[in-house]
Amino acid sequence: MNDGRVISHFVRQMLQNEPISINGLGEQTRSFQYVSDLVDGLINLMNNNFSQPVNLGSAEELTISELAHVVRKLVGSSSEIVNRPAMQDDPHSRKPDVTRAEKYMHWHTKVSIVAGLNTTIEYFRQELKRHSHSQRSIWRPKMRYL
Repeated sequence: MNDGRVISHFVRQMLQNEPISINGLGEQTRSFQYVSDLVDGLINLMNNNFSQPVNLGSAEELTISELAHVVRKLVGSSSEIVNRPAMQDDPHSRKPDVTRAEKYMHWHTKVSIVAGLNTTIEYFRQELKRHSHSQRSIWRPKMRYL
């Protein structure tokens, strides 16, 4: 659950009411897509005669700061957003050019950022609940020595 990716990082921190850490001012942009959109795009690509390189991703960009605020609102968290020093190698923008996918494959993302986040948040809620229960109720057999 702590894989270093921004969405899982934010969701986990907010569900546990921890401060949310953002590198720099959070002005760097990213585009996000839900996994089902990527899978649909890959299946479309495999079933298509298009043989040139193609990007599958979302054309919608959010700043990291905007993402933090959206996730905090969806979680219903009061976690504080804390800015840390910027990372030197952090790109300012990451947005795929999906023109070929749209033009030649008639493909685009279908799952909105909010819908994908809601599904992800619910998944993490259940995982945190399951993890906390499994830690408290671990059955350990008593060892018998012969």
